[in-house]
Amino acid sequence: MNFKNYEEANLQFSSRINVLVGKNGSGKTNLLDAIYYLSLTKSAFSSSDNQCILHGQSYFMVKGKFETDLGAKEIASSVQMGSKKVFLEESVPYDKLSEHIGKYPVVLIAPDDVDLVKEGSESRRKFFDSIISQIDKRYLEDLMQYNHALKQRNSLLKMFSERGNPDWLVLESFDHVLVSLGKSIFEKRNAFAKEFLPVFTKFFRFIVQDNEETDLEYTSELKTKDFAKELVAARQKDLVLQRTSFGVHRDDYLFSLGTSDLKKLGSQGQQKSFIIALKLAQFEIIKQHKGYKPILLLDDIFDKLDDFRIDRLLELIKVDLGQLFISDARPERTKGLLERIKVPAVVFSVNKGKVSQYEQ
Repeated sequence: MNFKNYEEANLQFSSRINVLVGKNGSGKTNLLDAIYYLSLTKSAFSSSDNQCILHGQSYFMVKGKFETDLGAKEIASSVQMGSKKVFLEESVPYDKLSEHIGKYPVVLIAPDDVDLVKEGSESRRKFFDSIISQIDKRYLEDLMQYNHALKQRNSLLKMFSERGNPDWLVLESFDHVLVSLGKSIFEKRNAFAKEFLPVFTKFFRFIVQDNEETDLEYTSELKTKDFAKELVAARQKDLVLQRTSFGVHRDDYLFSLGTSDLKKLGSQGQQKSFIIALKLAQFEIIKQHKGYKPILLLDDIFDKLDDFRIDRLLELIKVDLGQLFISDARPERTKGLLERIKVPAVVFSVNKGKVSQYEQ
């Protein structure tokens, strides 16, 4: 209710394949985002909850029933302007939103995913942090505490810089927190990258049919330097910059094809293959850790892929990727693709925030 461009919508989806068709701007992506929101407590496309409220309204509510091996669980969230977000499972509110992360996992493949290759290190860190957080509660807690301590340390540096009178003893107390949590985060990221690489490589080779070699490397200054010593050594520099210049918040993941940097030399097709393999590896890793398949959301990706890559993706859909949601502006195309692999689907027509079952 009042979520993005929807005044209200009540839908029952297939446990297998659901296709959302409609013109661009009709609200297909917003439906996928509602599912994503119920899974990860935030929007995949909007930076703040208030941006998800229907124009002219003061609140929104999203509600969904997730079927699990333990039975059906109703998840609901409501956001009122100026009030704290409410998130509930079976009508019981969470004390902390982090308690919900990982219970009902989703994997989203969307056109903007190419930013994982093209943008800076932050987007790649967020991607891998999101996966690890869904399978490791302690990691999520450590990461949240680290980011909180980092924010406080940076505020102190700014205050010290403006006053011209730094208190290194106060700063040191935050250094201890960053070092302790940072080492744990580093070790888990490093171990996860080693676990993730062979799964990713398997999917990449499937998509390109073994025509290209690829690699994914986790890079961190903590691999060769001592965290505590570097924080002390960088104090004067940090004071000038008014931010912390060393730590796991600067880690990155290097994507490469052969001996080349994917960002610099990879073609659009190669980058797309890389991204799809990343997301399918995310799906597989979560499935292995959870013992069940996450929901897979494919947002308007057929427009961005060539026929060869579409065929490879369809092969995977054919062998059952669990519950799947596909959005497409061209209904006949999606219908034809699914008929080609003989997979039944429920098709919904979306038009300006109104949804109905598609009449074929």
